[in-house]
Amino acid sequence: MNPLKDKRGLTEVEAIERYRQKNYPKPALTADIAVFAKGETGCKLLLIRRGGHPFLGQWALPGGFADMGETIEQTAARELAEETHLEGLPLTLVNVYSAPGRDPRGWTVSVAYAVCVEQGLQTAIAGDDAAETGWFDIVKNEEGVACVELPEGEKLAFDHAQIIADAARALNLMTK
Repeated sequence: MNPLKDKRGLTEVEAIERYRQKNYPKPALTADIAVFAKGETGCKLLLIRRGGHPFLGQWALPGGFADMGETIEQTAARELAEETHLEGLPLTLVNVYSAPGRDPRGWTVSVAYAVCVEQGLQTAIAGDDAAETGWFDIVKNEEGVACVELPEGEKLAFDHAQIIADAARALNLMTK
């Protein structure tokens, strides 16, 4: 049986031998995780204070870079555990974020996940490159979009405001 050839007359083995990764730049792959907690006092969101650059000292969703050979789902679970010590939570896929310039370090694509837990059942402890953790109220802004209430003068890193809004919508948290 003759091997299949493409329009250039190459077999699969020949095409793979000619493939050059350097001709196809790759983005860095990251995961971001929105952990919401619902209870009698409303809805809260877990954030970490960044312990490193970029956005040193600003609040962000837990997350980070994928390791070689790891699935993005494994990345999300590992980064959440490393930065908050939360493990075994059933993460739901929210969206993929790939806007140019979303990370000042370079071309970075993030896959966002979310989970909603019962308030008071999860204790987050800062680890790895998270300087601290905190639970913050989630409210609707003037446009009816979910957003996090940070203390005066505090900022949210990266494009995490968009991820938070999308995650709250995906989990139907702001229906009232």
